[in-house]
Amino acid sequence: MLWRNWTLRMHCSQLACGRRITPVRPRPARSTESGFSGTWRRRRWTTRIATMWLPFTGERKGKAWVPKQKPMEEQQEEVTTLDPELEEALSSATDTELCDLAAILGVHTLVTSTQTIGGPGSKERYSNVVKGEKVKPVFDEPPNPTNVEETLQRIKANDAALVEVNLNNIKNIPIPTLKDFAKAMEKNTHVKKFSMAATRSSDPIAMAFADMLRENSSLRSLNLETNFITSAGIQALVGALRDNDTLAEVKIENQRQQLGTTVEMEIAKMLEENRNILKFGYHFTQQGPRARAAAAITKNNDLVRQRRVEGDV
Repeated sequence: MLWRNWTLRMHCSQLACGRRITPVRPRPARSTESGFSGTWRRRRWTTRIATMWLPFTGERKGKAWVPKQKPMEEQQEEVTTLDPELEEALSSATDTELCDLAAILGVHTLVTSTQTIGGPGSKERYSNVVKGEKVKPVFDEPPNPTNVEETLQRIKANDAALVEVNLNNIKNIPIPTLKDFAKAMEKNTHVKKFSMAATRSSDPIAMAFADMLRENSSLRSLNLETNFITSAGIQALVGALRDNDTLAEVKIENQRQQLGTTVEMEIAKMLEENRNILKFGYHFTQQGPRARAAAAITKNNDLVRQRRVEGDV
């Protein structure tokens, strides 16, 4: 019985000793006991270690790497010799004459009278040294000098000398006053151009001017750019332009919000129906309405050109 157990144990140790797939429990116990290996010889082991790992003494073997040095090419300055007469003429030339000569030679953008420091006759000359030009101040545009109340009264009186009304960039005009302008323009027969850009106009002003376009028969140009008109106000203007036969130029660009595809389609349809509008200031965001509007404007201009040739205009 003891012999069988010992034999089975030996076979298990040979089969499953180094196999990781064998579960831990069936693995046999390893025996780590070893026999006597002899006495400890200290001098022998220290001598062996000293011969195996030698200390660093600073000695280098082989040749040190030295990078190759390319020979330096000496740059020799080219000395240009001129005729004595030409050299004397250049030395006595003024800055203006030198700039004219540089312009003839095609280097006027490199040498100018305001950029060159030291002329040909100066003792100290610096190559490629320039000085900055003085910045020219850019002043704001002067305010619009139009007298709003006086202009409104002249429109109501149908003044024949008043042909153009310019209210651009006047931001403090009250809404009732702008509506009065639209109401006065209904019966005016002399004003040909009305500009009201950047006046903070909104939809009520656009609807008032839409009503004006249905009554007025003399206005040729209307500018409502850079305002707060939404799609509702633009639709009212587009509906009024279908019945207008005198307006030739309309500008509604740069409103506070985009008009949308529906309004752009209405604008394109209106331009196809109206044969009198020759210029329409608006940037279409959709390709379809843009193409239709461009074709309609081109057709209207061709009709005007044809009438001019025939002698009707």
